[in-house]
Amino acid sequence: VGKIPGSFLRREGRPTENAILAARTIDRPIRPLFPDGFRNDVQVVASVLSVDPDNPTDTTAMIGASIALSCSEIPFQGPVAGLHVGRVDGTLIINPTLEQAEKSDLDLIIAGTKDAIMMVEAGAKEVPEEEILD
Repeated sequence: VGKIPGSFLRREGRPTENAILAARTIDRPIRPLFPDGFRNDVQVVASVLSVDPDNPTDTTAMIGASIALSCSEIPFQGPVAGLHVGRVDGTLIINPTLEQAEKSDLDLIIAGTKDAIMMVEAGAKEVPEEEILD
């Protein structure tokens, strides 16, 4: 109590849990698309300035980061596309709105290139494995 935090925390603060999860969603499909032996530092900073307020921003940021890397001089083997899949009342919904996501018993994020799936991340409320694999 009464202790002044170090300069990083005083200036920047810690990222929110949503910011950390969004950063992982951007990083995971992009990282494997750099060539073996590429050791240069690459920073991807995604600031979604305008988006439909009813939809999540993480896949928008992922696609934007992929486009930026594809347009750059960086040796990137992209682009990457991504989407959310939800399930409400047994019906699968592609890119559910935030309202639909609240009701969904499945939160699946898929990202990939034209040749391969790069990331599958899911959270579910007792959804049978067979239904997810279908």
